[in-house]
Amino acid sequence: MSSEQIEGMSDQLNSPSAAERISTFLLGFAEDNLTPAHHQLCARSLADTYAVALGGCAEPASESALRYLGDSGLLHPESGPRLARLWGRCEWASAEIAAWHNGVLGHVLDYDDVNVPLRGHPSVVLWPALIAVAQARDLDGSRLNAAFVVGLEVLVKLSRGFAASHYAAGWHSTASMGVLGATVACAYLLKLDASQITHAMGFAVAQAAGSRENVGTQAKSFQAGQASGAAVRAALLAAAGFEAGEHAIDGPHGYLSIYAGGFSADEWLARLGDLPLEVERSGLDVKQYPMCYATHRAIDAVLSLREEHGLRIGDVERVDVTGSAGAFVPLVHPRPETGLEGKFSLPYAMAAALLDGEVRLASFTDEAVSRPEVQRFLAQVDWREEEGAVAARSADVRLQLRDGRSVSRRVEVLRGSSQLPLSNSQLEAKLEDCLNWGRPAQHAGAGARLLRHCQALRETAFINRWVRGLEALTDSTPR
Repeated sequence: MSSEQIEGMSDQLNSPSAAERISTFLLGFAEDNLTPAHHQLCARSLADTYAVALGGCAEPASESALRYLGDSGLLHPESGPRLARLWGRCEWASAEIAAWHNGVLGHVLDYDDVNVPLRGHPSVVLWPALIAVAQARDLDGSRLNAAFVVGLEVLVKLSRGFAASHYAAGWHSTASMGVLGATVACAYLLKLDASQITHAMGFAVAQAAGSRENVGTQAKSFQAGQASGAAVRAALLAAAGFEAGEHAIDGPHGYLSIYAGGFSADEWLARLGDLPLEVERSGLDVKQYPMCYATHRAIDAVLSLREEHGLRIGDVERVDVTGSAGAFVPLVHPRPETGLEGKFSLPYAMAAALLDGEVRLASFTDEAVSRPEVQRFLAQVDWREEEGAVAARSADVRLQLRDGRSVSRRVEVLRGSSQLPLSNSQLEAKLEDCLNWGRPAQHAGAGARLLRHCQALRETAFINRWVRGLEALTDSTPR
């Protein structure tokens, strides 16, 4: 062994491990570090996650998930010690099973929020895990928002270092990285000590998985649910005294070596807790359209052009879309035949926006995608990515019209993004659309009531009472 290698090993042994850096951050983070603005961001994220999950209650994947749990004997008809409720259902299960189920529901519509550095969906992994653990342990609500914030902080700091290359290699970062952030959040919620946090991270690494090959299939939502359930399992195993490798993240055969090409996380982990926290710095982008986020800037552009020029689909001869490098990687279905495939199709996004003047939940039934005028138009859409390194996202859309004119629009900042957030009324409209999609016969104002209920989470003394109130707000039979 060379002297340089010996010196490198010595430096590694003398510097804090990734797990030690994370545990130091968690143990030093006080709940009163959160500002009213942080609490408001958490409430909006939770309301959005829950409404999107209820919107997905009757989707085929959700129904299959429930049948699987029933056939496996994993459901309880009534509440009891160490149990958590399945969202939108009358059944209960262990915390890890409830987190898995609720994560599946929260991702099945692909309508849940996004964090750009992660290249994925953080809240659908974080909130199902946190709510399930809090219910099963009958905790109060005061620590939940702080747990969400620290989980997001660790997840995004890691993402800034290697999520882009990780995603490009084929990993589904919502799941394969999300499990790390959700485990951190659960560890904080349960007040694990430094040793237990280290072991919890080891169990998170032992379960990290998720492939982009499953994009456009029901298994994509399974992967999000799996990450949430695995995080609960990791934290509870550590709490029970089960031990894992101390260098599962940054050891020679650890997560960073296997999943991140040997990337060193030291620089980013050293910034944990830097202000503004990531919940503000990179923030959460609330989706306006229930499909892959890679289409959203192009949809914004087309809808603006349609309204500005009074256009209809018959007026458009061709659509040309140019995106930033890497912008369209997830869009794997140029000629979709089903609603699920349509969620990952740029041509379908353009066709639906021009034909209907909106892209809503009803746009993603099999019948909507198979409309003859839609299928004919798919071939009239062309798209390309700019060359070079992945940079800030943008989309340039040009519509070639049948009368010889062309109109164009460039979109960089998305409606609903952290830079251009939805107003409360706009968010409430989305919540209500989701609630009425999954569980019709909701009364007007259900979205506003849900948001207010989530704002009260940190003040509730009994999480199970809060969840009962949550269910009562949205209690109707799935469609």
